[in-house]
Amino acid sequence: MSLDVNLTGDPKEAKCTCCNCGNEHIVLQTEEYYSANITHNLGAMAKEADLYYHLWEPNEIGITKASQLILPLQIGLALMKLDPERFKKFDAKNGWGTYRDFVPWIERYLEACIELPNANVSVSR
Repeated sequence: MSLDVNLTGDPKEAKCTCCNCGNEHIVLQTEEYYSANITHNLGAMAKEADLYYHLWEPNEIGITKASQLILPLQIGLALMKLDPERFKKFDAKNGWGTYRDFVPWIERYLEACIELPNANVSVSR
């Protein structure tokens, strides 16, 4: 099991011709700007850094835009870097989900949020 995070544009209407019926239809298309995947094994580590809801369930805390993630990700990341041993205790025993993998993953997600502050946030768990 894993977590997929996505930063997307607003849905836009587009015309397309159906390959089955040949008719023209209006469809909603959404441009994807950023996408990343990480194991659920890091959920406990995210909770310890107070990032679980920001990463796994942003809709539960009212997060819809990338700009809303910037400060929480900065704070959680700083906390994790300040005391690595505290967080390494949550490394998955099977090696699928470690501090060493999670910190760069958060850094890349934060960079994307800074670069795309008006992007829509969505997750799939």
